[in-house]
Amino acid sequence: MINSIEASKTVDAGRFLGSLGIRNIGQKTARDLMRHFGGCFGRLMDAREDDIMGVNGVGKVVAENLIGWLVDKDNQELLEKFWKAGVKLTNAQEIGPLSGKSFVITGTLQGMGRDEAARRIEELGGEFQSSVSRATTYLVEGEDAGTSKREKAEKLGTEVLDEGKFLEMIG
Repeated sequence: MINSIEASKTVDAGRFLGSLGIRNIGQKTARDLMRHFGGCFGRLMDAREDDIMGVNGVGKVVAENLIGWLVDKDNQELLEKFWKAGVKLTNAQEIGPLSGKSFVITGTLQGMGRDEAARRIEELGGEFQSSVSRATTYLVEGEDAGTSKREKAEKLGTEVLDEGKFLEMIG
């Protein structure tokens, strides 16, 4: 039990930020922010509005909400309690075997649900995306997949994986 408690104190920085309930900051934005700041919460706390707005998809409203939350005395005390309790943040995106790789899933996966697949990708340091773009590394094609994502992936030179190859990749 003690080992489980200690292990639970190590948390992915993006997941931690997303769990704080800051207005307009969901899990994806939180992951993007922490990835941009190297998983370092101190760097995020020292960031200026322009630095925060430099994160893809983050605008003025999100930056203002984040800074407002971070400078609030009660929230600073809350964070201090986390640190004193031994909470440690990691940056899974930089240390996982899927670091630097991004995935889009189309169709239905038989081995796991889409949410579970997204969680597994992120745990291994990859990024889960909802649509194919130039930044997409792999399109994972499940059963009953439509053709539009595949066509876009082929046009952009994105590698297409079947479910079996994807499952091998994520272990």
